[in-house]
Amino acid sequence: MTNKQGFFKRLKALELPQKKLFAVALCQRMLPNYQLFSEVCEFGDPKVLDTLLNLLWQSMYDNKLKLNIDIYLERLEDNTPEPSDFDVYGVYPAMDAAVALTSLISALQSKVEEDITNISKLSSSTVANYIEATCEQEFKNEDELDDYIFGHEVMQEEKEMQESLLQIIEENPSMKADFIKGLRKEIVEIGVSNIGIEASR
Repeated sequence: MTNKQGFFKRLKALELPQKKLFAVALCQRMLPNYQLFSEVCEFGDPKVLDTLLNLLWQSMYDNKLKLNIDIYLERLEDNTPEPSDFDVYGVYPAMDAAVALTSLISALQSKVEEDITNISKLSSSTVANYIEATCEQEFKNEDELDDYIFGHEVMQEEKEMQESLLQIIEENPSMKADFIKGLRKEIVEIGVSNIGIEASR
């Protein structure tokens, strides 16, 4: 992330539709975390998140499409798991996936661009929490733990993915339908989340 300009400076410099595309792509990548949790714990309906993501992608190139954000905020709330109700780690990445989508559509409604770019941090924090939860090492202090988390291959992959996604969006400012559809297809076909969970087929 030590490119010509800082990562977040570049992210904040994007136009609003580009920021939206970046956030939608990250939310798409987090979806398998929710799908697996829903399947294992029999909670929620992944189709709610999947349908909303499809509409968000479509809204990037179809100006006639209008999202009923209030209805989706309500549906997302009904399908967001409460960690205290479950005794499995998977509730956290699943909750993050639902919260990321909630944050995105709330931000689109209120036009708070910073809330859209914060989805980058939310995706990274899902990864950090996953690394910490699956680590069996003991650390003397927070600094040692932070070094371990940020040096971990899963976090490195997350950074590289966000960096390459940002670069692709920077290089395609015209945001043509073919470009958006191609990006969506690529993320869906890779079918692996930010913490390595495979998408339900």
